[in-house]
Amino acid sequence: MSDILTWQLAPLPTLLSLAFGYLLGSIPFGLILTRMAGLGDVRQIGSGNIGATNVLRTGNKKLAAATLLLDAMKGTAAAAIASRWGLDASIAAGLAAFLGHLFPVWLGFKGGKGVATYLGVLLGLVPIMLAVFAAIWLAVAFISRYSSLSAMVAMATIPVVLWFSGNEKVALLLAVMSAISWWKHRANIVRLINGTESRIGSKG
Repeated sequence: MSDILTWQLAPLPTLLSLAFGYLLGSIPFGLILTRMAGLGDVRQIGSGNIGATNVLRTGNKKLAAATLLLDAMKGTAAAAIASRWGLDASIAAGLAAFLGHLFPVWLGFKGGKGVATYLGVLLGLVPIMLAVFAAIWLAVAFISRYSSLSAMVAMATIPVVLWFSGNEKVALLLAVMSAISWWKHRANIVRLINGTESRIGSKG
């Protein structure tokens, strides 16, 4: 009987982690910060995105940095807080925070591309992998001068490194997140293919 009860109650922490992670991840810090700064609706400029890259298009670097940090911390906090219930709950919360950022209920499910929150989840689950991501990003950025390409290459590589380092569950999570973020970057991919993607440091 106790085994049956345990089996029935086991999903509860995961369900709670999913709900908590999603609500935390769906907080649109980019939109909130730009409005508080009197810069209007960030969705009305540039790409219409709520992430740090589009916030930077307002010309306020400090606001963009704050958006990047807060969007990342959503993923870190979700994974870290849920870790009290175990790895599975932590993974669930991290994924939910990521999805919350991409598809926030408050904004008609139209959010960011998820790179910052992806990094936050990575920090919350396997901190050393953040250094690996940074190294890959910097190497690709130095060669190509494309920020979007650098992020996508890093996101494609991280799950492979995690898998071969023995972190299979986290590797699968990051593989799913990477695929979703690549899909959100589909306009960037088209521009990269056409040669019209903006390079790092360009004013175009």
